[in-house]
Amino acid sequence: MLFNSLSFLIFFPICIAIYFVVPRKARVYWLLVASICFYMCWNPVYVLLLIASIVITYVAGRLIDAADSRKTGKIVLSLSIILNFGILFVFKYFNFFSDTINKIAKAHVPRLDILLPVGISFYTFQAIGYVIDVYRGEKCEKNIAKYALFVSFFPQLVAGPIERSKNLLERINRLDKENLYNAEDFLKGVYTMLYGYFMKMMMADRLAIAVNHVFDTAEYSTYNGFQLAVGAVFFSLQIYCDFAGYTYIAIGAARVMGIRICDNFNTPYLSVGIRDFWDRWHMSLTTWFRDYLYFPLGGSRKGKVRKYVNILIVFLVSGLWHGAAWHFVAWGLLHGILRVGEELISGPVKKFFDRIKADTTTFAVRLLRISLNFITVTILWIFFRAETIGQAVDIVKRIFTGIRLWQFFDGSLLLIGTDSKELNVLFVCILFMTVVDILKKKGKDVLGLLYGQNRWFSFVTIYLAIVILVIFGVYGAKYDASQFIYFQF
Repeated sequence: MLFNSLSFLIFFPICIAIYFVVPRKARVYWLLVASICFYMCWNPVYVLLLIASIVITYVAGRLIDAADSRKTGKIVLSLSIILNFGILFVFKYFNFFSDTINKIAKAHVPRLDILLPVGISFYTFQAIGYVIDVYRGEKCEKNIAKYALFVSFFPQLVAGPIERSKNLLERINRLDKENLYNAEDFLKGVYTMLYGYFMKMMMADRLAIAVNHVFDTAEYSTYNGFQLAVGAVFFSLQIYCDFAGYTYIAIGAARVMGIRICDNFNTPYLSVGIRDFWDRWHMSLTTWFRDYLYFPLGGSRKGKVRKYVNILIVFLVSGLWHGAAWHFVAWGLLHGILRVGEELISGPVKKFFDRIKADTTTFAVRLLRISLNFITVTILWIFFRAETIGQAVDIVKRIFTGIRLWQFFDGSLLLIGTDSKELNVLFVCILFMTVVDILKKKGKDVLGLLYGQNRWFSFVTIYLAIVILVIFGVYGAKYDASQFIYFQF
């Protein structure tokens, strides 16, 4: 079930209406039923995989909690991780590895004709993170219904954020103890959801029309350097608006029910470097890899060389997590190389600027760093979006060798599936989103300004926002109301 579908607009009001009227002790069970139904709307059979992950990690958590030795707990933890990653491997990576083996070794390993379960990487990582936390001494959840809801909570089930037990599970444990209806939370949740719909329907889906024209064709070579560059920038904006838009809807939906889930984005395109970017982009995944992969590998405790190797391993795995294809691996590796390179040169660069007494905190310098980082990230996104590494390299080459000054003025921008009216709407939306992000980075929440107004102002604002979404949201022949981009991961 998609957040931007009619079925969800029917499902969600019914869900929260019942949620607020059922007895407190029934809230967990109602949300669990709603979450399972939400997932089954996509593919009823694959809910069995979700249930299997829940059962495996729940039992593992209980066994680790009851284990009489650290060694026994470690064995249970290992088996749990193997089983969960085994399921993930079969459904997401088996064909990738079989194709690779067949190509390298000229073998004939058969492919599996199976559909990738939506959100499997997200709920698998969340469940495994819980088991590792229990092994490290966190509280074990003994109520299987509450634990099942922790893994399957529908707002963040299929595209995150990847929650931790000490946050979401603790809030679930309070569902039967508190009066969760709160007018302020309800209103804040609605505003947050509307901003998510704005990012998805007015920006991501509008950007997708041009992006698909540039990238989803075997004739990409027919586009000039300027058009390819615009397509790359548009994809950079599209994936942000699509994924962050989903996150805002998820956070808002949970907030309406009085449940706080973690943020996943913090103005990533205003970052001043690759490390800063990953501290702001998909933060729940970044911290997951930090806590459950980077630190266990040794982090920075075993010398600089080992630290840099660990960073590269994390980014390689991150690339593979995003997709079972070599261009995703290349995307992750390139980020890792730049991340290591940035750390290697940061010290000498700082000493150089200190020696010449240059002020690196000025607006001009920060703007330059933000611009250069956005360009760098956008170039790397080409490897993410392209079908192959070769295609990505060719597109990058064409951008740097094929841009001509007159292409900015010869109407090339109107030949990638967009018209002037659509572009005008898009540019206004980009400007609005940029202002919101700048204010957010400065600690001024635009949505927070709306929260503080009187109720009549709030209702009028919500009404106008819905009208604008209906009028300017992307519909019609060019519109494909398909899944959010990160559903495939």
